This record gives sequence, structure tokens and C-alpha cells, in this order.
Amino acid sequence: MLWLCAGLLILVFTPTIFWLIERWTMSVWHNGHGILVALLVIYLVWGELKKRKNLPRSANPWGFAILLPALAAHMLDTGMHTQLLSAAALFLALPGLALLFLGTERSKAIIFPLATLFLTLPIPLVFTESIHMTLRIIATKSVAWLLKLFGIPVYSHGTVLQVENGVLQVADACSGFSTLYAAITIAVLTAYFCNSTRRRIALLLIAAPLAVGVNIVRVLVLTLLVNWFGLDVLKTSAHEVSGLMTFMIALPIIFMIGQNPPETLQTEN
Repeated sequence: MLWLCAGLLILVFTPTIFWLIERWTMSVWHNGHGILVALLVIYLVWGELKKRKNLPRSANPWGFAILLPALAAHMLDTGMHTQLLSAAALFLALPGLALLFLGTERSKAIIFPLATLFLTLPIPLVFTESIHMTLRIIATKSVAWLLKLFGIPVYSHGTVLQVENGVLQVADACSGFSTLYAAITIAVLTAYFCNSTRRRIALLLIAAPLAVGVNIVRVLVLTLLVNWFGLDVLKTSAHEVSGLMTFMIALPIIFMIGQNPPETLQTEN
């Protein structure tokens, strides 16, 4: 019955699933962390259920209180065609199905990883426009200050940086919002499974500054490349590679901070 319902759920939400995958894989600038977080959630849920495979199965009818509103939201979205509401309905339906088929205890163990799926939803620009602008201004002013510190002539105004060989516009793609969104999501997940309270607090406090700082370094490097080689450097792969590097630097640092200390692991064993 569980597999039958899972199959029906996939069938009902197939257009939504394809929409989510398309958004997650659109580019590194738009919800690039979504596919990573989704795979991580699947792994964590599987691990938690494996630990509790000996628990008795008992259906909790309160699952219908979650599942039915989720299906209603999906039906509403078939008329609105936002896909975003349907995606939220999909993630909302999962805890309901867990209560119905896995029971209360198993559902408690996986509810947090399932809840973090909501942090993979694409956020409409209308809700993030002010955040993008704030991040762009922070990056512009920080890079201008650093360049002056290095003795490199620079003129900055708003989100524009002018150096010797070109003028750069720090656009939304260079705001670092994607890295910020990814860092906070991964930090929340990592903190939940970390056994050290200090490390949990450190993770939650450092995620946002780390993401902003890494993006400032990225914009600084691109500005230096333009200053040395001209604007044509931005037409190369340097622009995209630098975006990937922000993830490759920030996320491993978060994982490293959230790693359980050896003594904790020995105590658990």
C-alpha cells in the first residue's frame, strides 16, 4: 500500500517534480543547492528509518490532516499554474504519508529532514529583490574598499565598480544570494545532526557571514581579472567557475564545522 500511494503521489506530482528539477539545474545562480539538498534529505531519511526498522508499524490517522490540505493546495495550483504552490504541497504531503504508513515514532525521526525540503523551493524575485540589492551593495562597497587597500584605483557608485580596464555591474547573479540560501540550508541540516551544542550555534551563526564573505572574494577576483585583462575575461568560463567556487569553498567549511568530534562518536559507540 505504501508503494502504491508513493507511485500515485509521483504520478500526480510528476509535472511539479520536473519543474523543480528544471529550476534546481537551471544554473548555479538559481537554487543550485536544491538538487544537493534533496539527495541529502533522501540519504538522511533512509538512514534514520534504517536505525528504527525494528519499531512496530502503526498508522496515525492524523496524517490525513496534513495530506488532504496538501492535495487541496495542489488542486488549487492546477488552476493557478504557479507550480510553486504545487511544489510546497508536494513537500507538505510527505509528512502526512509518513504518519499514515510509518507511524508516529518513525515520522518524528524524519520530520526535520523532510521540513528542510521547503528551503529548496525557488523564491520569487519579488520577495528577494531587496535582499539581492542589499547583497549587491555590500559586495560593491567591500570590493571597492579592498581594492583601495591594495592600492588599485577604483571608482564605485551604487552597484557599479570602475577600474582601469573596464566597468563592472554587480548584478543579481553576483549578489551571492544563491550561496547564502544554500549555506543557510546546509547549515540548518548539519546543525540538526551535530551532537555538539557549540558547533550547532557556530554553524547557524557563521553560515550567512561565510556566504557573504566568499561572494565578496569572488567579486574581488573577477574585478582584479578585469583590471588586468579587460572585460573580455567575463566572457570566458571564469564567471561561471567563480560561482561554483563559492559553493565549493563555503559548503565544505560548514560540513567541517558540523562534524562531530571523535570523543562524541566514541561515546555513542
